[in-house]
Amino acid sequence: MYDYHVMRVTVIGTGYVGLVTGACLAYLGHRVTCVDSDPDKVATLSAGRVPIFEPHLEELLALARKRGGIDFAGDLAAAVRESDIIFIAVGTPSSADGSPDLQYLEAAARGIGAAMDGSRTRVVVNKSTVPVGSGNLVETLVRDGNLAAGSSQPIRFSVVSNPEFLQEGSAIANSLYPDRIVVGAENADGFALMENLYRPIIDQSFPPPPFLPRPEGMNSVPFLATTLTSAEMIKYAANAFLAMKISFANEMANICERVGAQITQVCRGIGLDNRIGPRFLNAGVGWGGSCFGKDLQALTHTASEYGYQPLLLQATQEVNRNQRQVVIQKLQEKLFVLKGRTIGLLGLSFKPDTDDLRDAPSLTIAARLLEMGARVKAYDPVAMKACRQQYPDLRIRYCQSAAELADNADALVLVTEWEEFRTLDLASLGSRMANRVLIDGRNLFPAAAARQAGFDYSGIGASPARKPSPAWHPASAPNPARSLIVA
Repeated sequence: MYDYHVMRVTVIGTGYVGLVTGACLAYLGHRVTCVDSDPDKVATLSAGRVPIFEPHLEELLALARKRGGIDFAGDLAAAVRESDIIFIAVGTPSSADGSPDLQYLEAAARGIGAAMDGSRTRVVVNKSTVPVGSGNLVETLVRDGNLAAGSSQPIRFSVVSNPEFLQEGSAIANSLYPDRIVVGAENADGFALMENLYRPIIDQSFPPPPFLPRPEGMNSVPFLATTLTSAEMIKYAANAFLAMKISFANEMANICERVGAQITQVCRGIGLDNRIGPRFLNAGVGWGGSCFGKDLQALTHTASEYGYQPLLLQATQEVNRNQRQVVIQKLQEKLFVLKGRTIGLLGLSFKPDTDDLRDAPSLTIAARLLEMGARVKAYDPVAMKACRQQYPDLRIRYCQSAAELADNADALVLVTEWEEFRTLDLASLGSRMANRVLIDGRNLFPAAAARQAGFDYSGIGASPARKPSPAWHPASAPNPARSLIVA
């Protein structure tokens, strides 16, 4: 199929990262076994059903079965013995002190060692987001596991760090068409096997899935070889910078509201600077999800272990925590007393195109409103089932449509910028409400359109309704040929 060696791959963990990684590698032609300790999850995946929401993942798994082949199992030992490369893609949740809980990583490493024999050279890959130094820890634990199992053969393996840079909602594209592939290792064997594994992506030689065309002009992907610790640090630094960029936009938004500027225009203006760029420069109710908060805490904890206080990282987290309160303040400005009021939340997931509720701003906002005596309703196209299951004690009413959400509500709060919300008939929604208050937590709706529909509208980082700017036309400019950009 390709001019490269097809490999046997084991992926430990069928969470978000493990499942997407396994499916993509099998689609490239490798033979993949995904291992999980949860028998129900193994049975679900073996039946062709996907337990998480990610666009096109079920379709990709169907193609992966036909190409390289992918199966799901609970037996780690058998999978390891047959594999050239073993990915560790288990969870590393935050402990109470902010440090990552490595119990699942440690168990996986010992299990790999116990199953490993000396029949071939293998690579053990840290795909989980792990603190600096975890590569050394995994190597030690693999050897400990091998000794504890009483192995009589010397084992040959390399430990590699291969951080993931997946965004929920676009994880398949991030995997097949990445900005870069980062591999940290301490010997040539590790780099060689990983470069072979990713050769179809590096060369972009694989046929693109029918549902996800290759981006125009993309013909290669950088393969960045680093030390183990540098690769581990790259993951944390990347997420810290992106989180900081969002918190910076929110900090500017709060200043904009006070001085009469418009944050959307400000972000447009600075984002056109190619040193800055427009991505992740959007004001709103703050970031959430499983990565930014956890990774910032872990990096802060690592810095403190070495006697350094990372002030910028701490401020990034504090701005994000405070930003969720901005919605509450805006509701109080519009409705004064929230006790007994009915507030409808448009969206629950931390971002669109996923059902992930980890550190979702909606949960913080809902909990605070309930504490203040408000009644809370919510509508999300995908995440309501997950919210019911994961937060059974959250006393909110789930609605089946935006129209039902609006019925007798005193205010609507846009929390998640789902695409279907862009085309809502605001006038129709307003006609169903007790009070026409709209807090746009993602600056999704044009302010003029919302006000024309009768809403008392408030976005993030925008001053109250202002007179429109004086009319201006390109022909009146000194250089009418110059491009006109309207922020």
